[in-house]
Amino acid sequence: MSEPGVGGDEMPELPEVETVRRVLEPQVRGRKIEKIVVNRLEVIAHPSAEEFERKVSGQRITGMGRRGKFLSIALDGKDTIWLHLRMTGQLLVTPPEFPKEKHTHLVFYLDDGQEIRFIDARRFGRFWLLQEGETDIFTGIEKLGPEPFDPILTGDWLQKRLGKRKKSIKECLLDQSILAGIGNIHGDEILFWARVAPGRMACSLEMKEWERLAVAIPAMLEKGIEDNRMTPEEYLAGKGKEYRNGPLLAYGREGQLCPRCSKTFCRIRLAGRSSTYCPACQNENGVDIQEK
Repeated sequence: MSEPGVGGDEMPELPEVETVRRVLEPQVRGRKIEKIVVNRLEVIAHPSAEEFERKVSGQRITGMGRRGKFLSIALDGKDTIWLHLRMTGQLLVTPPEFPKEKHTHLVFYLDDGQEIRFIDARRFGRFWLLQEGETDIFTGIEKLGPEPFDPILTGDWLQKRLGKRKKSIKECLLDQSILAGIGNIHGDEILFWARVAPGRMACSLEMKEWERLAVAIPAMLEKGIEDNRMTPEEYLAGKGKEYRNGPLLAYGREGQLCPRCSKTFCRIRLAGRSSTYCPACQNENGVDIQEK
């Protein structure tokens, strides 16, 4: 798969997590979970691993969902499994004979012989089981902002939420309490499309820049989802960790030529994260480039 977008210290972002959902859901919807084997107890954050196994076993999967970077598995008993892949989590649906990866921490055995396997080299990924009617004080999902595709997202809404912040606009986009699902890769892509430099203070942006961001956010995330479209066979061959994400416009292109103006991309660090941008056509100093 060309242009792998998630690697190194980047975790799967909204487009990659949505890819997982779209690939896996048709394979598991309607399937009964016959049994569960938990090989590392800490991957079950709530309740205990023993209780998780006992309450989930025997239930049938009715669908899969996504909220930000979280995945959900709905069960016919009205319970819901939530999971977060974090840095290196992989979720696969495999035939039983498929070679088992070294860091396979959790296996769901389904009634058609298939297996749902969770693999995680860094061991940061977590599962939560929320029973019907149980208040969610465990996952952190209640702290997430709206989805980037929510109609609430307008230039005016962004300006009201972020227009007084003395933080870089890149840091604001990565704040999951503002909008759910944007990560470092797609943050660079959004800012490049909107012609705004990642280091600009949010309080320095003008309304026309907020309006461009309001268009760029859903557009670039939808592009990421479409770029990652793949068959179950392709997904399994990549072991759930190879994403297409390409061609990327800005992310990871330090030293390369900007496709818009042919100037050289630069890289800066903001709050410990790398950001790549074009200093010529992304607005570094508050002068609207489209008015030049």
